[in-house]
Amino acid sequence: MMKILKVIFILAVLMNCSTVDAQIFKKLAKKAEKAAERTVERRVERESEKKTDQALDSVFDKKGNKKSKRKNRSKKGEPNPKSEEVSKASTKRDINRAPDFEPGNVSIFDDRFSKENPGDFPANWDTNGSGELVIIDGVKWLRLGGNSTYVPILDKAPPEDYTIEFDLLVTGLDKKTSSSSRINLLLEDTERFGKPKSFAMVELSPSQFIESQGVVEKNENGKRIFRNKIGKDYREAIDGQSHISIAINKSRMRIWMNENKLIDIPRLVPEGKMTFKLQTLSLRDEFGKDEVYISNFKMASAGEDNRSKLLTEGKLSTNAIQFESGSDKILPSSFAIIREIASVLEQNPEVNIAIIGHTDSDGDDSSNLILSQQRAASVKKAMHFQYGIAEKRMQTEGKGENDPIVKNTSEAGKAQNRRVEFIKL
Repeated sequence: MMKILKVIFILAVLMNCSTVDAQIFKKLAKKAEKAAERTVERRVERESEKKTDQALDSVFDKKGNKKSKRKNRSKKGEPNPKSEEVSKASTKRDINRAPDFEPGNVSIFDDRFSKENPGDFPANWDTNGSGELVIIDGVKWLRLGGNSTYVPILDKAPPEDYTIEFDLLVTGLDKKTSSSSRINLLLEDTERFGKPKSFAMVELSPSQFIESQGVVEKNENGKRIFRNKIGKDYREAIDGQSHISIAINKSRMRIWMNENKLIDIPRLVPEGKMTFKLQTLSLRDEFGKDEVYISNFKMASAGEDNRSKLLTEGKLSTNAIQFESGSDKILPSSFAIIREIASVLEQNPEVNIAIIGHTDSDGDDSSNLILSQQRAASVKKAMHFQYGIAEKRMQTEGKGENDPIVKNTSEAGKAQNRRVEFIKL
């Protein structure tokens, strides 16, 4: 840089020596100035490239170290690869449902696989393939086989508006191009396994090697109406345990994975009677590869308006307030209706209520009575601390299994009996 400045200085001196050569030297000086600017720019670029290379090297070094550490760990103990995959993927995450998803409050189908033994296929489901119940971290899961369809057996067809929720666990995923597994959420005009003429399909791809390629498709009377990519990269969310929430409102279908809405299509569902099905395709038939499980499956419809029912009839009974099994811990999906009841009390300060807990008949009578009391107290606590309702406006009571509204002979019946009642005092 100093050399260039010296050249510019000498040129400037020479320009003063002769008026004849002044213009020539002036042009040379401008060229020298431009050359100096280009030199500075190239030096800046070289410094920037050096810094970028250093940053990239540090990133790749970290990745390389992680890979080598994983390899070293696997060599030391050589654990069972399948149990390691399931243990890693089944680690519970803090999963909160999307704020705009509101589950139905009237149970249509509820299956936690509580009565079946591990290794069996659940009695409330049908399939054209294979599947078995397994226990992971104390929870029963239905393992789905490859290239199979699974149908929940309902007592009657669902209404136009209803919701579906279930936990999804996918293990054994990798970034190899051989992984092309798919999980299809279907609404078809056939009840079991016949080829449909009209259907709505949402295809979820657990494949990790390329940006998620899930699609949506609608067919009516044997004709494809549209087929399009979902267009969202959900690879990280679907790897391991996640929660799937589905809302069907006539022709509209919305699907959430944990807090993220994947689709919201106003006219995806064809007209007519539709049956919900789960389908797996292209699961690799290898040990510990592309294993898919579901648990805590439930369908529910929307009941009457909770606000008007509590005020006009003086009583509201709901099984949309749900708890962890055998616990008084309220599940996140329950807070939509708790918030709704709280708003009634906020807008009507003269209204006081009794909160009454109920259980199904599973378990010991005295334990169920205590549990129902604890659950009613948990709802009161949530109403007070989260929504500011004064404690003196709420009484609590538990009736255990002593006041069922239907028989406890089916999972759907038990789901209706596991309820919370709000009574206006």
